[in-house]
Amino acid sequence: MSRFAEIKFISVIIPVYRGAKTIERDINEVNTALFQLDIPYEIIVVVDGIVDKTFDRASKMIKKNTRLSVVGYTHNKGKGYAVRYGMARSKGNVIAFIDAGNDIHPESIAMLFEHLHWYNADIIVGSKRHPVSKVHYPFFRTLLSWGYQMLIRILFGLSVRDTQVGMKLYRRNVLEDVLPRLLVKRFAFDIEILAVARHLGYRRIYEAPIELDFSGVSTITSSAIWRELFNMLWDTCAVFYRLHILHYYDASNKRTWVFDPELNFRINVG
Repeated sequence: MSRFAEIKFISVIIPVYRGAKTIERDINEVNTALFQLDIPYEIIVVVDGIVDKTFDRASKMIKKNTRLSVVGYTHNKGKGYAVRYGMARSKGNVIAFIDAGNDIHPESIAMLFEHLHWYNADIIVGSKRHPVSKVHYPFFRTLLSWGYQMLIRILFGLSVRDTQVGMKLYRRNVLEDVLPRLLVKRFAFDIEILAVARHLGYRRIYEAPIELDFSGVSTITSSAIWRELFNMLWDTCAVFYRLHILHYYDASNKRTWVFDPELNFRINVG
């Protein structure tokens, strides 16, 4: 019997945009990592804008992997939207996502499941700042990340040291409660999920170590980094305003929540 007996089925979402060069490797490596856990699972690739060969190359792999499904849509809508789109089509009682592109080593997912089991956690966050994480990350981005996390701690009281790594685990009951309330589709969706979950009483949020290599040559310009940072700060402040000023996320304001049928979270545990 698996040591993760309470986990009946795992769903792992891989959001991807313009990932034709790496998507086949991404799928194979995530599949290998999940197979070693000895728990039933599915992999859902969400192509966030069908603008290159990513969808075609991922879809061809379905013949080799019956646990794989590939979905997508025409226009890019943002990583947050893509993750929620995949979650809405998931069956697991534990749901995870991992960024495409192999910056984060998929083997790290096993450690997140270990932490979920050890702490009986609601959410496990992959963290660059965990003491045993193995990280190669540019100093400039490290500095920006540190400053952002200080802001997050002040605004939302979240005690985790890193909220932005693209690998997280959630129990399904948490997402059933949280997802219908969310609005952010792009830059601060990680924060919105964590802040709303904590606000609703899901306080068992812990960090787990990861292995991350961001040492390759980045094609992102400095102007694009600053624009991304501005957009993230804007979205973050909007989450704070909705949470603490408007009380938008409270059940008493349910009638004002924005319903998107594509993101409707289905209660269909496998």
